[in-house]
Amino acid sequence: MTPHIEAKKEEIADFVLMPGDPLRAKYIADNFLEDVIQVNSIRNMIAFTGSYKGKRITVFPSGMGIPSMGIYSYELFKFYDVQTILRLGSCGALTTDLDLLDTVLVESTFSESNYALSMCNVQEHVAQASVELNKKILETSNKIDIPVVLGNILTNEFFDLYAEDIEEVKARCPQEMHIIASEMEAFALFYNAKYFNRNAGCMLTVVDSKKTSQSLSPDARQTSLNDMIRLALETSLKY
Repeated sequence: MTPHIEAKKEEIADFVLMPGDPLRAKYIADNFLEDVIQVNSIRNMIAFTGSYKGKRITVFPSGMGIPSMGIYSYELFKFYDVQTILRLGSCGALTTDLDLLDTVLVESTFSESNYALSMCNVQEHVAQASVELNKKILETSNKIDIPVVLGNILTNEFFDLYAEDIEEVKARCPQEMHIIASEMEAFALFYNAKYFNRNAGCMLTVVDSKKTSQSLSPDARQTSLNDMIRLALETSLKY
């Protein structure tokens, strides 16, 4: 038990799916898992543990932004001995090569955040996903024919649709990374995984685009992510 998580240690699986929205966590538990129990309700961050094809899975929301992801992933790694966290989120496209509902598999992320400086007194602004986890996701993607776009992203501290000039923000990113999308949580997850020597990954469904001025409704964002969820769950069976 922590200040933010009321679950007993044995109630949390060693493989965690982490959407941002608590209602998306409930959607996954209700529609994809069996023998589900609710394991957290503090601050309405409702979390569930159940099974998928016999594999024990916890679905735990991260909330929005680097600080919230930082808290929950840190506590799950440190106090619950979670070995793998796979973020299932949404993103905004920063290239016209991405279409709405494409799934991005993140290799690494750049952030202007001082998360690493505040936590560990180091200047680090690029964090990487687990190579092993990404390999398993790609293998599963090919096997069950759910395509993903492998690429690098930007972890912002603001919602990119509100930026006065997203191209100026993108220009501050390392150009060799060829950033394709933007979200708000992955850097903290990847950095915490590195800190604890655990596995972390991130898959993102494209739900809006500053490039094309397209976006999905809030309801569509919650319920249109089934392929990504199934890919994540099928990948979990490899652990």
